[in-house]
Amino acid sequence: QTYPCWEMIIIGDGSTDNSAWIAQEYATRDARIQLLRQANGGSASARNNGIRQARGRYIALLDADDVWEPRFLESQLALLKAKGAVVVYASYDRINERSEVFLVPVKARPQVTYKQMRRRNYIACLTGLYDTSQYGKIYLREELRSIRDDYAYWLDIVRLAGVAYGNPEILARYRVLRSSTTGNKSKLVKHQFLFYYKYQKLGLLRSCWYTLYW
Repeated sequence: QTYPCWEMIIIGDGSTDNSAWIAQEYATRDARIQLLRQANGGSASARNNGIRQARGRYIALLDADDVWEPRFLESQLALLKAKGAVVVYASYDRINERSEVFLVPVKARPQVTYKQMRRRNYIACLTGLYDTSQYGKIYLREELRSIRDDYAYWLDIVRLAGVAYGNPEILARYRVLRSSTTGNKSKLVKHQFLFYYKYQKLGLLRSCWYTLYW
């Protein structure tokens, strides 16, 4: 990263390959990197473990198979300060298993309100940056069992902030795996509907309409 003042907290969520060993090798060479291990608890549990341990003012989440561009932190912090914002997000590319860009970039809206976020999640988890100074640390909903937990997280933050601001610069690369649940919308329809109906309590008709819109 071109912005040097960061800490990386890597959560080994019960991994069974040699990734923890690789992460530990980096941690021994750079004091900004810390490896924590836990029994497999899913993405929400792992992210919350990292958030609890974080010492910095700003929180950003990055999954193991996604990538930040070198200017991610520098550009996002500049936008956040320029807007006097609590939360910002950014445009991003989509890559395949071979790290090749294969779809058009997803362009960030200039801004998004809580009302708009209730209809659809406009904040890609790998691009969000949250300033904890006003509302403190916010945690993911582990009861969602790692399905739509990231949507709930950014929705909760925007509910407090009122608005989030988008960065037009492409600052990340999201890996689309055909075998993953998030890479296949048909696998998520039920979860999306239940998120509207049970989590947001939007009612049957509105939940159906929002699911169709999604």
